[in-house]
Amino acid sequence: MRRIAVLISVAVSLLAVAAAHAQQLGTITFPTSGALAAQPAFIRGVLLMHSFEYGAAAVAFRDAQRLDPRFAMAYWGEALTYTHQVWNQQNADSARLALRTLAPTAAARRAMAPTAREQSYLGAVDALYGDGSKAHRDTMYAEAMERLMHEYPADDEAAILYATALFGLTQGVRDVPMYMRAGAIAQTVFRNNPQHPGAAHLIIHAFDDPTHAPLGLYAARAYSQIAPAASHAQHMTTHIFLALGMWSDVVSQNMIAAGPDTARWRAGHYTTWLHYAYLQQGKYEAARALLASLAAHAPASARGVIANLRARQVLETGTWDSAEAHALDADVGQAGEDDYEYATFAAGFAAAKRGETARASSYARQLARNEEAKRRVVPWATGRVLVPIILEMSLRAELLQRAGKRDSAIVLLKAATLLEDGMPPEFGPPAVVAPTHELLGAMLLAANRANEAAGQFAHALTLQPGRAMALLGSARAELASGRGDAATRAYRTLANNWLAADVTIPALAEVRRR
Repeated sequence: MRRIAVLISVAVSLLAVAAAHAQQLGTITFPTSGALAAQPAFIRGVLLMHSFEYGAAAVAFRDAQRLDPRFAMAYWGEALTYTHQVWNQQNADSARLALRTLAPTAAARRAMAPTAREQSYLGAVDALYGDGSKAHRDTMYAEAMERLMHEYPADDEAAILYATALFGLTQGVRDVPMYMRAGAIAQTVFRNNPQHPGAAHLIIHAFDDPTHAPLGLYAARAYSQIAPAASHAQHMTTHIFLALGMWSDVVSQNMIAAGPDTARWRAGHYTTWLHYAYLQQGKYEAARALLASLAAHAPASARGVIANLRARQVLETGTWDSAEAHALDADVGQAGEDDYEYATFAAGFAAAKRGETARASSYARQLARNEEAKRRVVPWATGRVLVPIILEMSLRAELLQRAGKRDSAIVLLKAATLLEDGMPPEFGPPAVVAPTHELLGAMLLAANRANEAAGQFAHALTLQPGRAMALLGSARAELASGRGDAATRAYRTLANNWLAADVTIPALAEVRRR
């Protein structure tokens, strides 16, 4: 029996490699003892899971179950698709149902796995969906996967799944040391197998903040080629590109991820990042057209995404009296979670810029109420708790400035910058939709405090490299401070980002003149 198991493992390994290449999802070697006919579907499920295509992965694992109803690892795989560690999501009920379809108890399920290694995999997933709180079960699962990794050091899947489990231990809060641990494991697997989609993917997630992004650039360049059939893989590369201010790459990869038929694009993650990158390139009309197209086809469930895009459109372009700015009033109180805060702040900020202080003050009060709600709902999520507080402070600072109390406004904004600096490192478009260091820099520059302004803009660019308004503010502040060379560098960087910018942008001539 042992010799038969070895022969099966070898055959399955060869099938895994062949199937991976054929599916354009990457290459892994994951020998298991299920029927040979079920192996391609099983491997497809694992590959899709590595690229976070969880729904399609679950379908593939169920296909493997249909082809071999006693294939224990196929049920293991489906159960695992219901936990998304990086996103802090878990559907334990669906996972337990999948496991019970194999056998009613954990002991019975382990008995269905013919090898000690596969029994360990089953035991780990049973720990993930066993008794206790989610945090406790996440910990038990990570410990089980760590033991499995050490027991089978040649098993890249054990290593990469343990690295994924480490993300789950953070419970949705970016823990830099934990991310570094996960990234180091993923780097080892990637050296062993440069075609491993999970390794490339986790490297990107581990290093996708501006400080560590250079460590993930090689994986980002590779990932879209490793798994061209996975839309998420195409988008995921831009976690690194955005963190480095590489706007053309952010645009091109999210266009690929969204699909070739632009008429079928819908409001969502990929189009949100695409819209933001257009704004940084100075392609305001392209961003506006994308927003209009997405809004025209958006279901009620996507209203929050549209509010998010509309808020960014107004804040990045400074079009305080535009149709989009006035449309924000209808978004206030309608969108969900962060999108609500973005719409409320942007509506209030635009109103303040128009001189409608009573309306802006009303929106500031709404942000304060939302702050209290956030404290009750997600007390562990530092960023989510702080964002509405920061946005309210920023809006009140603008109102103070409008009232002629600039010194008080600067003090308030300085306090807001300290809160923003205390948030965990960010990835993607900024959660604080009007970054506080940029607002403070602009206010200081208007107060003829150019040296201080230059410091604020420089700090803003460390948090969000390549942002257009931070670069423009930096160039102006450096020029006003008498540092012409530094100003020229900032202008040239922005000019490069704005190579195809709308000619109607008021600052474009200033930028290109330098």
